[in-house]
Amino acid sequence: MRGSSLTAARSGLMSCHACHQLSRIPRMSIDGVVICPRCEAHVHLRKPNSISRTWALLIAAYILYIPANLLPVMTVISFGKGEADTILSGVKELIHAGMLPIALLVFFASITVPVLKLLTLTFLLLSVQYKSQWRPRERTVLYRITELVGRWSMIDIFMISILIALVKLQAVATIEPGAGAISFAAVVIITMFAAMSFDPRLIWDNIEEKA
Repeated sequence: MRGSSLTAARSGLMSCHACHQLSRIPRMSIDGVVICPRCEAHVHLRKPNSISRTWALLIAAYILYIPANLLPVMTVISFGKGEADTILSGVKELIHAGMLPIALLVFFASITVPVLKLLTLTFLLLSVQYKSQWRPRERTVLYRITELVGRWSMIDIFMISILIALVKLQAVATIEPGAGAISFAAVVIITMFAAMSFDPRLIWDNIEEKA
């Protein structure tokens, strides 16, 4: 049975979150905090307050995701006239301009990836809180994928920067980033921190408790 296998926690071993050093007898600091013997970072059996921290960051990301999609991410000013574009309107403009591959890339990176990441982290949190034993290995892989692809949802911010540079070189218009871009960047950064604060080992702790 999976839950009955020997684990580091059952053996009294702790892994450093910074350098991944596995220590049997960790060195203690004066105030009683466990210190890694190699890099001297604080060591914990599990990330402190992992669930509550992840929930707080996740709720903040959900809130910011609304203005990130409703507010303009950039405004193109040409010959004195400006037009503000949200993420979705920008995708439509790219389609109308015949740049379907770029439009699909922006839609996937700016709409699909953030939503899937938020929903995935929500699912993982709920599964841990309700002590689910459903497919722990697959949930762990899902977490790793979520943590890995999160950085790619910044691609539309990169595209704005590239557009600004190109427009300045051609001197035909000016592009100003909007509040939506700031909100979206905040969503990406917060969800990255949320993924980092979630401890996937909690998934397996529920299996071991019921073993």
